[in-house]
Amino acid sequence: MTDIADNTEKYPMRINKYLALKNYSTRRGADALIEKKMVFINGKHAALGDKVNENDIVSVRQPKRTYRYYAYNKPREVITHSPQGEEVDIKHAVDLSGVFPIGRLDKDSHGLIILTDDGRITDPLLNPESDHEKEYRVTVSYRLRPSFQQHMENGVDIGDYVTKKCKVKILGEKTFSIILSEGKKHQIRRMCSTLHTDVIDLERTRIMNIKLGKLPLGEYRAIEGTELATLLSSLGINGE
Repeated sequence: MTDIADNTEKYPMRINKYLALKNYSTRRGADALIEKKMVFINGKHAALGDKVNENDIVSVRQPKRTYRYYAYNKPREVITHSPQGEEVDIKHAVDLSGVFPIGRLDKDSHGLIILTDDGRITDPLLNPESDHEKEYRVTVSYRLRPSFQQHMENGVDIGDYVTKKCKVKILGEKTFSIILSEGKKHQIRRMCSTLHTDVIDLERTRIMNIKLGKLPLGEYRAIEGTELATLLSSLGINGE
């Protein structure tokens, strides 16, 4: 329910004019809301032509909007934003309409990205001050040095920025996992390059509580239930 604030206009006034003056809708749009029984004056359904007095309480009740959320396993070569020429972007790679990717995953990387039509989660998830975890599995071209983990975890000077402390787990001679709470452009590749090795495979496996798991490459699944509730709660968004 949205309560419409009072103002110093001349009363009484027609309800459609009142809603228009409060920038809630046009007069014609207000009439449509009234016809759909979505406008209330003092808790009672408004009728076309009703007038509002200065102390009346006007409310508009609209149907609850249902948002969609998906975990998508992005393949290499699929572009998350601004494709060029014959490049394929996500909206052409998946059979979902009206959704968009939250954040980026570069062309040469693959793995988890969230698709949704809920713009409310964009800033809470991507804001640099949010410190939300993202986890990656990385394979590099050269055997990892004994000091690699410590250097990565302590922060790396990538030229114009020193990365925040992170968590690294060595998985093999050339493979490790890394948990970041930030997302500078090509950050992991630049960190590895600074430490004298090149990334040959980079897969994002987790965003906060959303895990890639065994989702096949190029496929998507719905995020729902407790998994969705936990995500929205962590982002400070009311899922009601």
